[in-house]
Amino acid sequence: MIKALAYLGVNSPNHEQWPAFATEFLGAQLADPGPDGAVRIRIDDAVWRIQVHPADQDSVAYFGWQVDHEEDLDVVIAALADAGVTATRGGQDLAEARNVNQIISFDDPWGFHHEVVWGQETAIGTFLPGRPISGFVTGQQGLGHVLLLMPDIEKGHEFFSGVLGFELSDKIIVPGRLNARFYHVNARHHTLALGECPPGVAGFNHLMLQVRSMDDVGTAYDMVEEKNIPLTLSLGRHSNDKMFSFYFSTPSSFHIEYGYDGVEVTEDWVPRVHNKSAIWGHVFQPEAAQRAPGIMHALDA
Repeated sequence: MIKALAYLGVNSPNHEQWPAFATEFLGAQLADPGPDGAVRIRIDDAVWRIQVHPADQDSVAYFGWQVDHEEDLDVVIAALADAGVTATRGGQDLAEARNVNQIISFDDPWGFHHEVVWGQETAIGTFLPGRPISGFVTGQQGLGHVLLLMPDIEKGHEFFSGVLGFELSDKIIVPGRLNARFYHVNARHHTLALGECPPGVAGFNHLMLQVRSMDDVGTAYDMVEEKNIPLTLSLGRHSNDKMFSFYFSTPSSFHIEYGYDGVEVTEDWVPRVHNKSAIWGHVFQPEAAQRAPGIMHALDA
């Protein structure tokens, strides 16, 4: 069914901070603004991948997922209906707003709004990075990956794997500290991760962007202090996907993992359980404890 993360939309009162943040630090490119003044960000030839809408407070607007064929949208609708979730077909106006050909949408049990699309618009050969970098790993692997926080990770597994078909790559379980699941839909080690959080809330923790060179990560890391970027986790390498990366807060509460050299899943991939999240590094920064773990929202009792 779902084959990649196509795009991400958030609402934020700090949308005006994103153009400089996206181009000068991330190395992304700006697209024309959205009709509501949203900042649209490119990391490849898709006309945009990230959209930051003006709003009074930070919130997740939508996660956009891609399928390979128009008919796959019917499969997603049927699978959701069997699970008691209603998906609606978007009209031409919504499809044009997302620069896609076909679109459906639904809300999951944790209050996240999802859109599943076919026919994402591209402009071949037009991406120009905002600073000198080698580019981002996208293509069939999509935008990157997202980590969602929820209080019952097993129910999350039942929904995203059992209903939507995300395939388990592995788990990281550190008793008392971390309980996380990682899922693939293409060669990327994970397009979706789920992390357990306290009862009563759910949230969007981070987006991962993968660059094509270790030097791209290093030059960004060098700019953290210069540009006053709020560092979350220091440079390190993960135990499960082997990503060489660091984490930082964006102007809109969620975090970004900026990484290189993640492993890819193969046909004979066997899920495993890891007892630590990093082989080395990824030291949590004390000041990060004063910031939100992401864009959080309350769940209905």
